[in-house]
Amino acid sequence: MLQRCLNPNDKRYKDYGARGIGVCERWRSFENFYADMGDRPLGKTLERHDNGLGYCPENCVWDTPKMQARNRRSNRLITHNGVTMCLAAWEEYLGLPSRIIAKRLDDLGWSVEKALTQQVELHRRNPDSVIALASRLVVMTD
Repeated sequence: MLQRCLNPNDKRYKDYGARGIGVCERWRSFENFYADMGDRPLGKTLERHDNGLGYCPENCVWDTPKMQARNRRSNRLITHNGVTMCLAAWEEYLGLPSRIIAKRLDDLGWSVEKALTQQVELHRRNPDSVIALASRLVVMTD
């Protein structure tokens, strides 16, 4: 944290210090950082709630890699009914593949409302083939 925010020679400085991401004065002392954050929980690393702000007690938590991946600047954020989430989070929440959501928004020009709420229609050339497939799956599980 200190190196990437304060050391221009650090390879990650361009994504942190050069963007104005800093470390609060209090956390420049490990003892103060530790007093505020405590032990790092297993499987978690330091995460900033707001990627545009620096490292300080009000902006940081211990979080999982999955949640951190959803908080990257490169993620596509979509707001619907006052809720803003990245595409992957909408996929998980709705059970609708993110590639379908993106295609609807980008290629088909759908509104966010329609892209997130329209059910996926299965196109079947031959309904009998779906029944045959389903019966094979039942036989395979017996």
